[in-house]
Amino acid sequence: MDMASFTADWLHCDQLSNYVARMVSHDRRDPVRHSNLLSSALNELLEMSFRSEANDGEFVCNFYRCQETERIELIFPCPTEQRQFYRKIVLGLKNRRAVINYCNLITNDAASDGQAILLGLVVNYDAEIQIRDLGIGTLAFIVDLPLERLLN
Repeated sequence: MDMASFTADWLHCDQLSNYVARMVSHDRRDPVRHSNLLSSALNELLEMSFRSEANDGEFVCNFYRCQETERIELIFPCPTEQRQFYRKIVLGLKNRRAVINYCNLITNDAASDGQAILLGLVVNYDAEIQIRDLGIGTLAFIVDLPLERLLN
């Protein structure tokens, strides 16, 4: 999808996340719960893409499944400063103080939405998040969500 179409309406994030979640959750143990969890996580990621404020280029949303883990790959145009900002956030996610950092973050009005979203996915969804700068003004977020494990 071209980025201009994706960013034309905020509702595209919600519509796309609901559609994908329902489509891929039908064969899971608890499809309704799985779909709700996936839709919420995907919607947060789509909103980050939406906020890149880039209208040129392509928006790509790939979805993969490996056993109990869902992988979301979002590729979208992103300004240099924002790519560096996201890279710092993702590097900071790898420390062992995620829960403490998340609690401090959500009680701080000055925290960025991107940081709260990514740290929230790590703490609440046990997500593993990677970021790749594709070097052409484009960024890729790769997020592994072990949702079936969360259902136990």
